[in-house]
Formats: sequence, structure tokens, C-alpha cells
Amino acid sequence: MSEKNELLSLRYEELESLITAMGEGKFRAKQVFEWLKRGADFDEMTNLSKALREKFRETCLANPVTIHESITSKLDGTEKYLYELPDGNLIEGVRMRYHYGDTLCLSTQVGCRMGCAFCASTLEGCVRSLTPGEMLGQVIAVNRRIEPEGARVHNIVLMGSGEPMDNYDNVVKFLRLLNDPRGLGLSLRNVSLSTCGLVPNMKRFADEGLPVTLSVSLHAPNDEVRKKLMPVANAYSMDELLTACRLYIQKTGRRVIFEYALVRGVNADLACADELAARLRGMQCHVNLIPLNDVKERNLLGPTEEMISAFQKRLEDRHISVTRRREMGDDIQGACGQLRRSRLSQESYGG
Repeated sequence: MSEKNELLSLRYEELESLITAMGEGKFRAKQVFEWLKRGADFDEMTNLSKALREKFRETCLANPVTIHESITSKLDGTEKYLYELPDGNLIEGVRMRYHYGDTLCLSTQVGCRMGCAFCASTLEGCVRSLTPGEMLGQVIAVNRRIEPEGARVHNIVLMGSGEPMDNYDNVVKFLRLLNDPRGLGLSLRNVSLSTCGLVPNMKRFADEGLPVTLSVSLHAPNDEVRKKLMPVANAYSMDELLTACRLYIQKTGRRVIFEYALVRGVNADLACADELAARLRGMQCHVNLIPLNDVKERNLLGPTEEMISAFQKRLEDRHISVTRRREMGDDIQGACGQLRRSRLSQESYGG
């Protein structure tokens, strides 16, 4: 990573301190903050003197994220991005267009070490965690790109590569930077954070006072099935996980979303639906069913349409709030980690 000061990772007060240490007035912080949230480089900061811009260029980094490649779906306009970081690492993001505004799926780590059986992001492990500025930079890079369309990012889902709770401090700082009214000023009620279930950090997060939607990758009705799909289940039982979810609901007043990827022959039969409904009964939650795409590396098969419909109906009959996730970007490797992995393979084999 760059040894320069990464300005997007700094809170407003930290930027003020840096600028005063450079011999400049505090008022410069407001000017620089305004430029940074627009994705500007130092050359564009025309209300700063040339001498100050040169100081910044020598010691600081304005935006650590550039869009290296993009692919647009011909099916629904979903746009997939491959971002490049200062150290040459690549991460992914997906912009999804909805009638209520654009949603950006962003990454929190380069790769992932959680080892979930159905996820391409974890196949090469975790290279490193992202800084707050690298997370914020993904949003800013996309906003800058789509501004000519009269568009901007309205909603954020932390569901790209990486486990947010495994990069806890940086993710929390990113959320506070994202919400800062002097910066992007995005309401945290428009943010969803997905976790595979790192229970201790989930409990910490409940005390942060950040009203984000907690989205938990559940994918099973019991510990036995969950352990087949998610190594984290060996560390934290289903009972521990659901207790942490209830704590989050109690402290934030927000319902929890349970992500449930249907895998044929593993967790998609009606007995699993009945057991899941029994566990979640009376809880302020919603189940998001995800028809799994076949994962050839793990010999996992997605469900049939009949399986999906039957599973959903069984939960509805048991009075569990449930929807099937809208599938977007199927023609552009929309699933997390696929594009990055294909590009790394091409580089390895000279493709």
C-alpha cells in the first residue's frame, strides 16, 4: 500500500491537523474535503496554490481507487467494475439500477479468508484488508463516472469480496466517513452490511450506534448443514449467531436480513424450510432466498425453479417474511469474485 497519507481515510478533524502541520490554515480542510468527495486529483484543486498542491502531491494520495475495467449487462444495465488499488491489487464492485436509486455493492478486503463453499472471492484467500479510504474511494469513483448521467449512488451494500467484520475498525471508520455531512452525507439507513457471522464483532457492532441493516449469511437451518458450507460455523454455533442477531435487533430497532443460498441436495428441501422457520419464528427478520449459481470448483449445484418456489411457499405458510433475490448481471459474471478471478487467471497464463 502507499506510504503517502491517504486523504480519503482521514476524518475531517484529522485532515485539519494534517493541513495545519503543513503550515496552512484550517479553512483549507473544507476546500480539500469538497474536492476529495468529487474524486478530484490535486491538479484539479484550483482554489489551492500551486505550492500547496505540490506539497500534497509529494506526501499525500487523493484517491486510492481507479476503475480499471467495466462491463455493462445487456439484460438489465447492471455495471460491474474492476478497481485497481495503489499496490496493484484488484477488487470488484457492482452497480445495480433500481427504480428507487442506484445501489453499489462494494468490497472490504482483497479476497476473503472465510472459506464459504459457494463463494468465488475466497478461493485464493485474503490478500489484505482495505483501508477506509479504499472503501470510500469505490463509491467516489463510481459517482464520478455516473455523474454525467445525472446519477449517483443512493444505497451501499457491503457484500463484495471480503468479510466486513474481519476488517472491523476500518469498516466502522468508513461508515462514519460515508455518513459525514461534510462529505458524501449518505444516510446509514441506506447501507447494508453482510457478515458470515463473526459473533464477537457482531456484538461490538450493535453498540456502535450505526443504524445500518445487518445482513447475515445463514444458508442453513442447523449447525450440521451450516458446517458443510461455512467454516465459521465451526467457531460459532447457530444459537450463538441468532443470539447476536437478537441483540442487534434489540439495540438498533432494525430487522435483520438472513441470506439463504439454496444448494440442491444440501439445504433446499422442505424439511430444511420447516426447521429454518421454527428457528426464526417471532424474530424481527426477513429471509432473502438466493438461487445458487453452480460452483464447479466445489461441485455445488443450484436449485430448480420448483425447489425455489416450494421452499419460499413453505416459509410463507409458516409466517416467515421471505423474498427471492432479484438476479442481476447474469451475463457479466455478476457474482462476487468472478471477474477478478478470471483476470488473475489470464495474467497467470499470459491470457
